[in-house]
Amino acid sequence: MALDKTRVVVALSGGVDSSVAAYLLSKKGYDVIGVFMKNWHDESVTISKECPWLEDSYDAMIVSEKLSIPFQTVDLSIDYQKKIVDYMFNEYEKGNTPNPDVLCNREIKFDIFLKIAMKLGADFIATGHYCRVKKITKNNEDIFRLLEGKDKEKDQSYFLCQLSQNQLSKTLFPLGELTKKEVRLIAKEQGLITAEKKDSQGLCFIGKVRLPEFLQQQLAPKKGAIIEVSLENKKYKNTPASFTSEIQRLQHLSTKITYSIEDGKKVGTHQGAHYFTNGQRKGLAVGGTKEPLFVIATDVDENVIYTGQGKDHPGLYRRGLFVKQDEIHWIREDLALNNGDTLCVMARIRYRQKLEKATLYKTALGMYVIFDTLQSAITQGQFVAWYDADECLGSGVIS
Repeated sequence: MALDKTRVVVALSGGVDSSVAAYLLSKKGYDVIGVFMKNWHDESVTISKECPWLEDSYDAMIVSEKLSIPFQTVDLSIDYQKKIVDYMFNEYEKGNTPNPDVLCNREIKFDIFLKIAMKLGADFIATGHYCRVKKITKNNEDIFRLLEGKDKEKDQSYFLCQLSQNQLSKTLFPLGELTKKEVRLIAKEQGLITAEKKDSQGLCFIGKVRLPEFLQQQLAPKKGAIIEVSLENKKYKNTPASFTSEIQRLQHLSTKITYSIEDGKKVGTHQGAHYFTNGQRKGLAVGGTKEPLFVIATDVDENVIYTGQGKDHPGLYRRGLFVKQDEIHWIREDLALNNGDTLCVMARIRYRQKLEKATLYKTALGMYVIFDTLQSAITQGQFVAWYDADECLGSGVIS
């Protein structure tokens, strides 16, 4: 190895994206090392045919051999259990719906894995994410901008919305300027074993899991009522004619409706409110309604699920949300708002959602995010990410 070569440790997942990322870096002359992360051992809740870790590890090794780069596997299952799985159980138990992929990127790939890479003498790590990093200089300081990938259908900047300046400064995204079609073509041309491999649809570096069985490892089933709330419920017409303050208006737009069993009728039973999330349609097992039922709220304390008929039910929608002060994260720390400041942005509350116009309102207790239009199934525990054009500026956990 030439001492003047820049060393890059690539997180090889066994998929086509990370494989091509490794190839492109090798082609450019970087000193590349491939590392596979094993994050999970319990295969009892994994749909093995979808994404078995053993097969992925083998494919990553074959790709490394093809590219003539060193390869090794690291076992991060203990860290993954503590930082991701335990957090997930805790959040579901509280009635929240966490996003493990965002957390995995922040806590595992770009933290623990990054530290391992540095011990291997790496200058950078690289992944197969479809996004870009651009360095600018402001007030004599380097600032790293997280930009959407050129392939808007595959852009994964949302999953990286919790990364820090330090993490971005040590990361390369070789696929940021490519489309998925181009990536597969490169893999095919180079004879990579992963060229036609299906994309993983499961939890970060675990595979596709059976979520109910996964949650039942620690959250015991508990029978409860499914309540259907009519779209004519008076709670949906309770809008003040005016507001005494701006804060009152923001609170009204962002506060979720609280229901009681008197607000509707019992239409079925479930095995645990913590297994369900806002906007969910599958798994309710309730028939006989004109339109399908959607979950509009859950109450884990009383173990009740509230539902409404149809995707246009008013219980699914509101314009705003709130992020607590300690849950606000700015990638662009230089643009962070002070109390009383506002900022017009584009924002999304889930992956693949089209960016929507919104306004940030910073207060002493946190930040309100008010969209120009109604948003479906704003869910506590998920992440809201805000953008300026194609740059992700920051994010926060929805309260």
